[in-house]
Order: sequence, then structure tokens, then C-alpha cells
Amino acid sequence: MKHVARLRLGLAACAAAGLLAPAAQAETFNATAVAGHPEVFLWVKTLSDTLIPTVSEQLEGTEHSINWMEAYGGTLASVGGELEAIEGGLAQIGIVSSLFEPSLLSLQNVSYATPFGPADVDIVFDTVDEMHEEIPDMKALWEEYDMEYLGGGFGLEDYLLMTDFPVDSLDDLQGRKINAPGPAVNWLKGTGAVGVSGNLTSYYNDIQTGVAEGVIVFPTAAAAAKLHEVAPYVTRVGFGAQYAGAIVAKKSWFDELPVEVQDALRGGVDAFAVQYRQGLEQRVAAAFDTMQSGGAEITEFPADERVKWANALPDIAGNWAREQNEKGLAGTEVVNTYMQKLQEAGVDLPRDWTVE
Repeated sequence: MKHVARLRLGLAACAAAGLLAPAAQAETFNATAVAGHPEVFLWVKTLSDTLIPTVSEQLEGTEHSINWMEAYGGTLASVGGELEAIEGGLAQIGIVSSLFEPSLLSLQNVSYATPFGPADVDIVFDTVDEMHEEIPDMKALWEEYDMEYLGGGFGLEDYLLMTDFPVDSLDDLQGRKINAPGPAVNWLKGTGAVGVSGNLTSYYNDIQTGVAEGVIVFPTAAAAAKLHEVAPYVTRVGFGAQYAGAIVAKKSWFDELPVEVQDALRGGVDAFAVQYRQGLEQRVAAAFDTMQSGGAEITEFPADERVKWANALPDIAGNWAREQNEKGLAGTEVVNTYMQKLQEAGVDLPRDWTVE
């Protein structure tokens, strides 16, 4: 009995001194998922319907769980304000659109600086995702704002041209006023067309009132906005699919999570990537069906005219790369790596944007 008593006293002393590891305890972590867009947008729907349930499933059988709060459609952050919400600790994970952060996340917008790339979203998303692992500056941009890049890149399908007049050649654009979003205005330089900056909220009215005669847009947005009613000539020019952002977590929060929770979050992001791409393919097909049944005339732009358009543009990629270089970022490396990977993937590029 005395021996047992001494053993108990010894164990108690060790525990008090911190020499014995405490037994693992179940822990619930609170996480707010943020997106500026509402759930009608596929990337937000997939975050809610796929990523979150997958994470919860992967945590089953572990000692941990996540108590989720979902804040979409401007309830916590407006479109383009997600990065600030996560950085400030209002949310722990979410979708950040690099497209709306051209200064803070400039390198992530490489596909917009290299138009006429692949229409295949898998190639574009996978390529930019790989580049995050190979080019330190790309992850460093996220980490500067306390972001852990989790991947699952999301973006937009092959952009096309919609007009209120038929387009069979580059010459048909001479003097025409064409709406385009942000960096896509550069895709009109040197073509003879007049680029008019705009967005989805203004396109329909701009074309209807004559402010513009057409628009560069992606199919799913075009069908939803019924742009074919005012711009029935749909020309599949092949500007290329675009990388637009990723799933990220607040790094200081993520780093303190148990490994099992970190792994579950990464597993959820992987599931998001698969489901998003499948869903996008279905929505693009439905968008073309909607436009065609609504009276749109859908045509393929001639391959030789596509080459002519691409080569009429100024050195968009080179100018963009040099701007990044001046900021101390790997602009030239990003463009050249992107071009090399696309060529290795067998993409037929009408123009090689490699920077000399």
C-alpha cells in the first residue's frame, strides 16, 4: 500500500511539473467562411455544399470538429473585400478573388495578362496552382496578408465576344465600341475597336442604349444576364479560361490548428476543386443552350483571324511583367513559366507571350 501511495504521489508531482503529456481532448474550433458573392454563384455554392461538408466528414473519428458560420453575399464582406475580412480576423477561411485584387495579388492575374490561352479550365487552374509551389513570390503575396494558400483555384470559363452586329473577321471590329471588364480592355488594343470599361451590372443597358455595341464576357454570366437579347451575335473568339482566385485561410489561425484539422481543410479544398470544375462544365453547356434557344447566333471565330487578333495586340504580357519586376516581384518568371507549362501541356497558342 505504501508503494502504491508513493507511486500516486510521484505521478501527481510529475503531472504538476508538466512532465506527463495530458490526454488528448476533443476540441471544437469556430470558423467563419466568407464570400462576397451570394450562393447563386457556383464558387460560393461549392464552398457551402462541398468544402464544408467534406471537412466535417474528414474530422469524424478524430478528437476535433469545426463549428461553421457561413457569411456570403455581402453579409460580412463585399465582393473584393474578402481578403481584408480574413486578414482582420472577421473570417477564418474563404474565397478571395485575385481578379479584384490586381495590386495586392498581382502575380495571380497572369492569365489576364496572356490572352488567347487555353479554353480548358483544368489546364489553367492546375498550371497556376503548380506555380504557387514553384515560385516563392506567388505564395509570399498571400502570406504578406496573413493568408495560407490552400489551392482549389477557381475561375471563369473561356471568354467570348457578344455583339449586336455579326463578326467574321478582325476588320469587323473597326471603330466599334466594346464593353470589357477591367484587364480585358487590353484585349482590344490594336484591333481598331474602342474598349469601354464596364461590368455585368451595366452591360445590358450599355448595349441597349448604344453606349456599347458589344461585350467581352464569359458564357455563364452572359446567359444569366440575358445579354443575347441585346447582343445576339455570339462569337467564340477563344480568349481563354481565366484563373480568378483561390480558397485561403487566415494563416495565424491555420498554423495553430491540429494537423488533423489542417489535413481535413486541405481535403475539403481538393473536393471543392473537383466539384467546381464539374459544375462549371455543366453550367457552360446550359448557358449556350439558353442563349441559342433565346435566338442567339453562335459562331466560331476563324483560326487565322484569332492569330491575327492575338498578334495585333501590344506586348500586354511584357508590359505587365516589367511592372511586376519594378515592384521587386518575379513578373518575368511568372509569365515565362506560365507559357512554358501551357506549351508542355500541348496548348496551341496563337501568340507566345514569353518575355525576353
